[in-house]
Amino acid sequence: MALPATFDLDPIRVDASIATVRRQFDARAARFGEHDAVVREVSKRMLERMALMRHDVRRVLDLGCGAGASRTELQRRFPAANYLGVDVSPAMLAGATGKRGWIRHAIQWLRAGHGGASRFLCASAERLPLPDSSVDLVFSNLALHWHPAPHEAVREIARVLRTGGLLMLSSYGPDTWKELREACEEALPHVAPMPFVDMHDIGDMMVEAGFEAPVMEVEHMNLTFGDARALLAEARLLGGNPREDRAKGLPSGRAARAFLAKLEQGKDVQGRLPLHFEIVVGHGWKAKPRIAGEQMIAMPSPYRTR
Repeated sequence: MALPATFDLDPIRVDASIATVRRQFDARAARFGEHDAVVREVSKRMLERMALMRHDVRRVLDLGCGAGASRTELQRRFPAANYLGVDVSPAMLAGATGKRGWIRHAIQWLRAGHGGASRFLCASAERLPLPDSSVDLVFSNLALHWHPAPHEAVREIARVLRTGGLLMLSSYGPDTWKELREACEEALPHVAPMPFVDMHDIGDMMVEAGFEAPVMEVEHMNLTFGDARALLAEARLLGGNPREDRAKGLPSGRAARAFLAKLEQGKDVQGRLPLHFEIVVGHGWKAKPRIAGEQMIAMPSPYRTR
């Protein structure tokens, strides 16, 4: 497939649920870097795993790159490779490029003779403007769970990866923010918390998309805060919610006070409030194409209620 010199991405059209996440991340972009300790730590651990893998990488796709926190280490790990950072939020990408507005000319990194080039592209994970089999490594750190149909994103990743290419991903697991879920169940039963996908379901998505024997692991992390409002600020600035039945605004009055009081009950002996993160980390190699006639099982979205 011939590669065009550029892609014109103005405007970028996405589904309504993805547009919701984009708006949420755009609104948080200016302060995201003050609250990305978990994102950076998970990226570090993923890169440590990759150091044990031998893989010829010439084209790296950093999917859900945000402000480009993993870019430096990926380029250090693969110094001859072309780097492409992709994110659905133009405001987050502005932090990676130092420029405002849409990112227009991001495909030049795929052209021959541009080893080590670095580009950024505004696009959604389920609809990447890249040719089939055009990248060697897809690195996706804590981005998949924000997508309203993660199985579609995994299929698209498989499409752009070459046979034998590597997917390294991380995602929040179901126990993430369990303190918030428990407080919502008691004080805000009408609120629909974010449903994070189980490790085994992500592994199934990878197998269905054409990855061979993916390896899935779970790690647990905790942050602590001085009070409930600080905990909520951290959770809010870390991302978006694509659920169609999500609450449209923050609670107020008696409901808000009950919610905060419930959270405060979780303080430890040092008077700190924990916020738990279940981190799913997985990797898989793209297998050779399936034999004609093999059936692929459709995966429903965990976020759509209708």
